[in-house]
Amino acid sequence: MKHFARVTTLAAALLSASLITGTAHAQLAPAAQPAAAATAPAEARKANIVIIGTGGTIAGAGASATNTAAYQSAVVPVDKIIASVPEISKVANVKGEQIFQIGSESFNNERLLKLAKRVSELLKQPDVDGIVITHGTDTIEETAYFLNLTLKSDKPVVVVGSMRPGTALGADGALNLYDAVLVASNPASKGKGTLAVLNDEIHTGRDVTKSNTFKTETFRSPFGPLGYVVEGRTLFYRLPARPHTLQTQWDIDKIDKLPEVAVVYAYGNANPAAVEAAVKSGAKAIIYAATGNGSVGDYMVEPLKAARAKGVHIVRASRTGSGVVVRNAEQPDDKYDWIVTDDQLPQKARILMALALTQTNDTKALQQVFWKY
Repeated sequence: MKHFARVTTLAAALLSASLITGTAHAQLAPAAQPAAAATAPAEARKANIVIIGTGGTIAGAGASATNTAAYQSAVVPVDKIIASVPEISKVANVKGEQIFQIGSESFNNERLLKLAKRVSELLKQPDVDGIVITHGTDTIEETAYFLNLTLKSDKPVVVVGSMRPGTALGADGALNLYDAVLVASNPASKGKGTLAVLNDEIHTGRDVTKSNTFKTETFRSPFGPLGYVVEGRTLFYRLPARPHTLQTQWDIDKIDKLPEVAVVYAYGNANPAAVEAAVKSGAKAIIYAATGNGSVGDYMVEPLKAARAKGVHIVRASRTGSGVVVRNAEQPDDKYDWIVTDDQLPQKARILMALALTQTNDTKALQQVFWKY
């Protein structure tokens, strides 16, 4: 009790002195301020993101709110789309740029090259931290794969679309765009290649594919997404295993034209005329979207061999949607000088083959490209 009384008396004396003179408080306060400032969290710099508009459903509009599958695509400019999601401004400094206003089914080699070259230009700017591309969902997987193979930057590039126009009940475009900007702004997204963000999922451009004509969860990857976007958080759970962007042998700045590569679809009683037409049209390669494990009907073997004899490369793929096409299994590929796709879907095999043909025409080297990428 005596000790407690001495402490109380001392505290009272110090308080009285400071109140009378004011000197004790005046001298202590400045010393305390730097410590407080040192522990205060610094406000994080917002990333600078360029949103490139190409059209698609995310830029679409329907006649009524119940039109979720019947609507006009590619009618809303990218700046208006950005303005409709004001929450984006809390995540990043964004600016829009309209490069196309088309449905993605209208993408061709020329437009693909133009888009990729513009993205490459922007990525080189020090004041650009990442790119988001609004895109129609029909060919979003082809564009994402092409960018994944040809861009020379580790900055995030995210391709995004929607399955419903912004005028529809349950429209998914606004949240998809917000999530895409979140992912592109996150440092954890660097070095993962081109990504596709839709329906709360983050997919690698190599694997992602559209699997349904109208459902919002249409996008799938055979090995699952890389991660998710949950309540504003970007969560990664796996990494792309195959080479991309800085690790590939292609640089979009050095590619001005892509060779013609055709896709011929297999089915019962398939008409060999499709192969002959591809050859006549000047195709340098044919991706044969075969049944099963790249199976080729006996009546199609000779037309494909004849195409190869004319210098057209034959690439066996599968129409099944997933799985590896095994070399020399269903067909004697070594004997026919054919190529197999590994696990690339026919539409993605077309992209890879076109790029490969810009550097080599050797069958063995082309086969190695499919096994590598």
